[in-house]
Amino acid sequence: MTLPSESRPSRVLVTGHRGFTGQYVVEALRAAGCQVFGLSEAPAQLDQHGIDLLDRKRVGAVVAEVRPEAVIHLAAIAFVAHGDAEEMYRTNVVGTRNLLEALAALPQAPRKVLLASSANVYGNSDVDLLDETVPPSPANDYAVSKLAMEYMAKLWMDRLPIVLARPFNYTGVGQAENFLLPKIVSHFRRGERAIELGNIDVARDFQDVRFVADAYVRLLSVDAAGQTVNLCSGTSVSLLEVIGMMQEIAGYAIEVRVNPAFVRANEVARLTGDNTRLRELIGPLNIIDLRQTLEWMYSHPSAQH
Repeated sequence: MTLPSESRPSRVLVTGHRGFTGQYVVEALRAAGCQVFGLSEAPAQLDQHGIDLLDRKRVGAVVAEVRPEAVIHLAAIAFVAHGDAEEMYRTNVVGTRNLLEALAALPQAPRKVLLASSANVYGNSDVDLLDETVPPSPANDYAVSKLAMEYMAKLWMDRLPIVLARPFNYTGVGQAENFLLPKIVSHFRRGERAIELGNIDVARDFQDVRFVADAYVRLLSVDAAGQTVNLCSGTSVSLLEVIGMMQEIAGYAIEVRVNPAFVRANEVARLTGDNTRLRELIGPLNIIDLRQTLEWMYSHPSAQH
């Protein structure tokens, strides 16, 4: 995908560039002709040691060195069941504030600042299709931290062209196995005959990480400042349907056992997003069918054990 030359930012800072999503975002940015920098000791060398977002002084120094024309902020604690709530709030809220403060202090503000939030902020809703006007109702600390980040970011919108992206669940090659779909795929790849899961009566608007990376990069080429945007397909798939797909891909059935220790309190039952605003902003979406994503994860050489 190539961005229009007149709107393409040439210098893009990506926080969390070495994380699961970040690696795909870096690849998509480079394919679009952008020069990519990381929040690291040597920003132009993406393999260098990263900077802690809570190190306010160092964050400011790196941002001043890079002078980014655009920013995609991915760095966060993104695992819902992360055990340290204090660390989650500090990283997701205070860390983001440190970044925004550094960006606002630049002589020339970036043209685009995209902050990755989460569809988890919607919580349990009786709305069938969640658009950006649905009131948030976060049901866990991770979602609360992301919503707090959004409210904090709005304090900077008079100084920075911020867009808040709310991706729904997504997966792909390279995602850690403490996330649900990689765990399921890994069980089938190893030929295991049983799997222990928590809440199986849940459904999610699962997406491919390559779709998310593409949407992030394309959002840099449009005027979305001040907006909140869902990244989703508009279709939810239940965990039992995921199991069914994997049984067809792997060619055998697996026994599903519910382990009470894996059952989360206040689990969001269903998340299905409305992508109308995203389509209006960036045009036709490169949505990848979930089965295709699962086949990619199951067969990818780097995923083999």
